[in-house]
Amino acid sequence: MALAPMGPEASFFDALDRHRASLLAMVKKGAGETPARATRVPSRFEDAFGLQMRPQCTTRKIKSDSLRSVRKFALILKILSMIYKLIQSNTYATKRDIYYTESQLFRNQAAVDSIIDDISCMLKVPRRSLHVLSTSKGLIAGNLRYVEEDGTQVQCMCSATATAVPSNIQGMQNAKFLLIVEKDATFQRLLDDNFCSRMSPCIMVTGKGIPDLNTRLLVKKLWDTFHIPVFTLVDADPYGIEIMCIYKYGSMSMSFEAHNLTVPAIRWLGLLPSDIKRLNIPKDSLIPLTRRDQMKLDSILRRPYITYHPFWKKEMEMLADSKTKAEIQALTFLSSDYLSRVYLPNKLRFGGWI
Repeated sequence: MALAPMGPEASFFDALDRHRASLLAMVKKGAGETPARATRVPSRFEDAFGLQMRPQCTTRKIKSDSLRSVRKFALILKILSMIYKLIQSNTYATKRDIYYTESQLFRNQAAVDSIIDDISCMLKVPRRSLHVLSTSKGLIAGNLRYVEEDGTQVQCMCSATATAVPSNIQGMQNAKFLLIVEKDATFQRLLDDNFCSRMSPCIMVTGKGIPDLNTRLLVKKLWDTFHIPVFTLVDADPYGIEIMCIYKYGSMSMSFEAHNLTVPAIRWLGLLPSDIKRLNIPKDSLIPLTRRDQMKLDSILRRPYITYHPFWKKEMEMLADSKTKAEIQALTFLSSDYLSRVYLPNKLRFGGWI
């Protein structure tokens, strides 16, 4: 008989428990309520919910009798007919499936993706209501057991093996916290170091870089179901920060569905730019910021939600001043397992998040 994973003693989670209590108080006050669904128009920002659509509606006309738009009009009708058949037969298809049914007609996957997003926005329904799914690329591990839509029971394990992020889940178990890991390589290293077992009960998720829709939906559902603390572990660089912002506040391309995808309660656990100085990471382990990095960082600093996060702003200004960035792997300078055995446990135990 397999033994249950042994986590740290109960007092280890005191800071996490206090953080969760504050989150529950926030939810009780109404900060976690979902706003009314919006239409697809230019985005604005609301602190409690992330990116939202502007109330003023703008439209784009696509005509069947115009040479400029007749092809787009025909493709929209084609995909609408396919969606109708999926709904009528109560079956589901991925965007990839739809593309390959008429690959010569659609020419490329991007055309299908764009039209499906337009249809979802036009009808003001989530993509799943169209019976169109995304192929999952994310992974999940830890103390999580769920039932898929077809009744299949899945048990995620605290081991070196991860489970693909499901497209839909019906039931889940609880955990002390959820850790979102930016990169697959870091996620796999934490599994190899038995991080989940030693920090049990916990859940780890990775979207392998920019997260796909299923990974974002799963993170949102875990938050809505359990209201457990959610933390991000990303590189101390502008693109790691951007990925964290997508989980927390959403992306412009999916802002019409932000209320279904974002978790504003997410906290930044690491790698913080201040950690680089505090831990004396050597300069030869750092990477100079490129011009593109600096432009991305300036863009993030101008976003409205940064005014709500003075500690985030301070960290990003520190990044800009140093003109260097660091990957999570820079911590291996201290020891090969420093991330899993020292850095993350100390952050979680003593509340080292912002």
